[in-house]
Amino acid sequence: MDTATQPKLLLTSVMRPIGPAYGDAESVGYELLHAQVTRAQGMFSPRAVHRQFSLDYMAENLENPTVVLHYPSRRELIKELKKGYEYVGISFIMVTYHRMKELSALVREHSPQSKIVLGGFGTVLPDEALTPYGDHICRGEGVAFMRDLLGQPPLAEHKHPFIESRLQVFSKTVSYTGMIFAGLGCPNGCDFCSTSHFFKRQHLRLLKTGADVYAVVERHLAANPDAQYTILDEEFLLNRDRALEFRDLVVKGGRPLSIFVFASFKALSLYTPEELLEMGVDGVWVGYEGERSGYEKRANSKSPEEIIGALKENGITVLASMIVGFDYQTPEIIKAEHKRLMALKPDLCQFMIYNPNPGTPLYDKVKAQNLFRKEFADNPEHYWKWASGFRSLTEHPHMTGPEIERMQEYCFEADFRELGPTIYRVAETMLNGYLKHKASPNPFLRLKAERFARELRATYPMYLPGELFAPTLRTRALVHRLKKRVYAEFGAPAFSNQFLKWGAVAAALWTSFKLRFNLFQNPALTRKGWRLPPEPFTREWLEAQLQKHNVPQRLSVLVEEYDGRRNQLKVRLEGALDRYHGEKLAEELRTYLKETKGKLVLDFERLKITEREAAAAFSQRLSEYRSRVSISLPRNAPAHAAQLMVMAEMFKYYKG
Repeated sequence: MDTATQPKLLLTSVMRPIGPAYGDAESVGYELLHAQVTRAQGMFSPRAVHRQFSLDYMAENLENPTVVLHYPSRRELIKELKKGYEYVGISFIMVTYHRMKELSALVREHSPQSKIVLGGFGTVLPDEALTPYGDHICRGEGVAFMRDLLGQPPLAEHKHPFIESRLQVFSKTVSYTGMIFAGLGCPNGCDFCSTSHFFKRQHLRLLKTGADVYAVVERHLAANPDAQYTILDEEFLLNRDRALEFRDLVVKGGRPLSIFVFASFKALSLYTPEELLEMGVDGVWVGYEGERSGYEKRANSKSPEEIIGALKENGITVLASMIVGFDYQTPEIIKAEHKRLMALKPDLCQFMIYNPNPGTPLYDKVKAQNLFRKEFADNPEHYWKWASGFRSLTEHPHMTGPEIERMQEYCFEADFRELGPTIYRVAETMLNGYLKHKASPNPFLRLKAERFARELRATYPMYLPGELFAPTLRTRALVHRLKKRVYAEFGAPAFSNQFLKWGAVAAALWTSFKLRFNLFQNPALTRKGWRLPPEPFTREWLEAQLQKHNVPQRLSVLVEEYDGRRNQLKVRLEGALDRYHGEKLAEELRTYLKETKGKLVLDFERLKITEREAAAAFSQRLSEYRSRVSISLPRNAPAHAAQLMVMAEMFKYYKG
C-alpha cells in the first residue's frame, strides 16, 4: 500500500508531568513497580518507566504513516501536532481522564482538522463522558479497530514490535527487558478485574503458539544476548500445551532465559518448578488476594504456601498481590493475613484496596446497592480521578475509608521493615536456585544455575548500601548474612570492588536525594515513527544514507545504538572497504557529526580488507571531530594493519 496517500496518525500517551506531586491520585505515574509495589522502599526501589506499549503494538500493525509519543510535555506535543495529522489517538486510563481532557483540548486548538480517537482502559467510562473529547472511541482490541477506521483490511496475523524496558537500581541501569505481548484479557473473571471484563472474560492470543513466542525471544537474543523478558499475558501458563512447546524450544536453543510472567495459583499448580525454569520462568506475579476471597484461581490441590515455597526454593522470584478491604476483613484479619503472607517471604508485594471499576461485577454490585461513599456517588469525575487502588471508595461493613487506607499503608511499611529491600530478597532467591541446581543431573538446569551465578557476582557492590541504610537493624543484619553467603559460595570480592561498593553508596544517597526533592522523576519524551521518511541527522537518517553503500557479497554497513542512547551510534563495517566507498562513507559521517552533537563508534573489527586511501579518507575527513569518534580495530589483520594504524593514532580506542 502506498503510504504517501494514507492518512497520518499520531498516537500518544497523556502528557507529563503526572503523579501525586502534580495533583494526581496515588500510584498514578510512569512506573508500576515504584508506584504500586516497592513504593515504601525509597532509595532501594527498582525503577522502570512503564510505556504505553499498546501504542507501539498498534503502530507496528498498521499501514499508514504513524508516530508514537510516550509522555510528551505540553510544548513537545504542540510541536508535533503542528506537523499535521489526520488522526490523533490518545491512550488513557480512568484515573487520567482529566489529563485526557487537557490533551484533547490542545489537539482541538493546534490541529483542529484532526479526528481524535480515544483508547485504553479509560474507555470503560460512559459515552457521555467521552464523546465531547473524541470523535471515535476504541473499546477492545486496538489493531482491528484502527485498521477498520483507516480502511485497511483485517490482519490474519499480527507483527510483533521490538520493545525493551530498562531497569535501574540506585539510578544505574542493571538490566534490559524485552517485552513480549502474548495475549489480552483473562478468563478467571475476578469481580474487581478490569482486564478480565474489558475483554468479556475472553483470552485473546496474540502469539498463538509456543513457537510464535520463541520467535520473539530470538529477535531479542540477536540484539542483546543478556536480555531478560516479561511476557505480557495475564495467564500465559494456563495453556499448558503452548507453554511446554515454548519450553521445548528454549531447551533446544541451549540458552537459559530469564522470564517474568503473570500467573494464578491455579496455573502454577500445573507445573513443577523445574519445568518453569526450563522454559526460562524465574519470576512470577501471582494473585494472593485474600484468604477468604473465594476466587476460582486460588482453588487447586496445592496451597499457596506449598507453591510459593517450592518456587523460591528453586530460584523463582515471587511477586504476591494482596487485596485490602474485602467485606469479611477487619484490621485484625488484615494483619493476620499479612503476617501469614510475610511468613512465605515473597520477594515483592503489592497491596491494593478492593475497589470497583466500571464494567466489572463489583461495580454493578456497588451501584445496585448504593455503596459508593457520598463524595464519590455525588461526583463521578471525583471517583474516576481517585480510583487508583489507594483510596477507599465504598462503604465497608467493618471499617471506615481512612481505616482501610491506613491498613494498606501498614502492609507496605511492614513488608519493608520485616523482610527488607526487595533487591536483596531477589538475590537470596537466586542464591537458593543456584545452590539447588548447580549439581543438577539436568544439564540445562546446571546452565540456569550458571546464569544465576553470573547475576549474583554482579551484586557484589550493592550490599554495603543495604548494610548501612536498610530500614531496621534486623534487615541490615539480613543483608550482611546474605553477603557472607554469596562470598562463601563465589569468593571474596576483588580489590576494585572497594571502589564500586562505595560508589554504590554514593549512588544510593543520590537516589534518595532525588526522591526527597522530586528531582529528575519525569522521563524524557520517547518518539518513534513508522513508515515515515527519516528526519534529518537522526539515527534512521544516517542508516538510510549509509545503506546506499552496501555492496552485496563485499561490504556491509550497519548502524546501531550503543549504551542505549540515541545520540551515541555505532557504525559497523564488514567485508572489504575500497577507496571509493571509504571516501563516500567518511563524507556521510562527517556531515552527521557536523550537524549533530552525537558521538560515533567506528567498528572495523570485521573488515577483511581496507585500502590505504579508504583509511586515509576517514582520518582526514573526521579529524576535526576526533574527540567524538572512537574506533574498534580487527584483532588479527596483518593484511591491512598499516592502513588502520593511522586511524588508531588519531581516534580513541573503543573497548566494547
